[in-house]
Amino acid sequence: MAPINRRQFLAAAATLTARGAATSRSPARAPWQLTARQAATGLRAGTLTSTALVRSCLRRIDEVNPHVNALNFVDAEGALRAAAEADKALTEGRSSGPLHGIPVAIKDNTDVRGQPMTNGVVALRDNIAIADAPQITRLRQAGAVLLGRSNTPCFSFSWDARNDLHGTTWNPWSPLHTPGGSSGGAACAVATGMVPLAQGNDIGGSIRYPAYCCGVPGLRPTPGRIPGLFSPARGEDALGLQLMLVEGPIARCVDDLRLMLDGFSGFDPRVAGSIPLPFPGSTGSQPPVIGVLREDAICPRSATVSAALERAVIALQAAGYRVQELRVPELEEAWRLWWLLVMEETRALLPDIERDGDAPIKAWIRYNYAVAAEMWGPHPTLSGYIHGYTRRAALIGRVQQTLQSYPILLLPVANDEPMLHGQHYASLPAARTAIASGWPLMALPVLGFPSLVVPTGLAEGLPTGVQLMGRRFHEQDVLRIGEVIEAAMPRLTPMEPVGG
Repeated sequence: MAPINRRQFLAAAATLTARGAATSRSPARAPWQLTARQAATGLRAGTLTSTALVRSCLRRIDEVNPHVNALNFVDAEGALRAAAEADKALTEGRSSGPLHGIPVAIKDNTDVRGQPMTNGVVALRDNIAIADAPQITRLRQAGAVLLGRSNTPCFSFSWDARNDLHGTTWNPWSPLHTPGGSSGGAACAVATGMVPLAQGNDIGGSIRYPAYCCGVPGLRPTPGRIPGLFSPARGEDALGLQLMLVEGPIARCVDDLRLMLDGFSGFDPRVAGSIPLPFPGSTGSQPPVIGVLREDAICPRSATVSAALERAVIALQAAGYRVQELRVPELEEAWRLWWLLVMEETRALLPDIERDGDAPIKAWIRYNYAVAAEMWGPHPTLSGYIHGYTRRAALIGRVQQTLQSYPILLLPVANDEPMLHGQHYASLPAARTAIASGWPLMALPVLGFPSLVVPTGLAEGLPTGVQLMGRRFHEQDVLRIGEVIEAAMPRLTPMEPVGG
């Protein structure tokens, strides 16, 4: 498949515009429209069955997925079989866990036993996973029904979700714009009601940017909270990114993120960084003072992004929280460190990308290394790389001190609105602009603090949102403040795909 061109944009826009005009809302309270929490409550009360929920989601997939291409594999037979087993267990008074009977989409870079794991790579079209990844083991233990696989860019290394094997995932709000990446298929599937929950992973925004682009919440937990292993193209040792790469949930409301996090979290001995740590309680009886980052020294912010930040500030103040403007230059330095540490570790993947990658990923990775070279030189030394990790530790300590006084920080997801399809790899200048705009997406993984994206409404037909960052392993604090913002904003999803 060649890179998407304007003719494809306009054809998709016409198709989705016509569909949006002709399609009415499904009947109120159809099972696919329920939140995961509502569905879980109905299952335990006996007013809903997992089979009915899965069948409803499958009908929704049949209706919507041909137009947005969010899921590239649907295991209807296996999901219905698992749903029947979940229903039988409930009639016998047994429940596997918080996700018992709830459908979940799995990202196509994650091993599910017996299913294709292609990672958007044509050469892996026949790759069938022989075992579950640890994060999938956790989801099964929590009772989740694995419904299908969500689309991702080639090698899951881009801010979109298109590849030569499975095609393009379209942003349900505008086919001209990216759904985000690399968990773009996951966020689109959740936004359009195909599944209530989706699994993603994030090292440079791959959960948070799609959540932002598609108008749904997404959580990047603290590394170690969820035991996950990335399933790369060539063996489990191909990448050494475990210090920053995390698994996390995407949902249609913050409370559903909490539900999935509860089922996701835990210890797995297969994962070196897995930490068997309970969720700590909040400290202090008074509401925390929240720091807001209204400015940064990296690039200008759009008026839309600044307005979304102010809407969140107003919502927090109305709920009784004090919000104080801060500058946290350590985050900006951490963004630059991402381009040393992650890009040097990614060099192990370059032979695979050169051999099996499609044209967009080759262009994007080439521009990534060009930008990294502008920051760190074309050939960083081993001592420079080691010093980068030493500096990382110092920055973590300094930010942790800031978080003692301001346990929650409010900041943008990116400094601009969602990008057009292919915008970020169109040229080196375009890549520089996109990389600078997305600085908050990279800064937080370097330091290992949990972060949450919360939608704040629409601007000119596209979702807007903000990001919350908290103390390590205090995901519940971040989720609680996220719910305050969410309660003051319009609920955007589930939604019908519309034209741009």
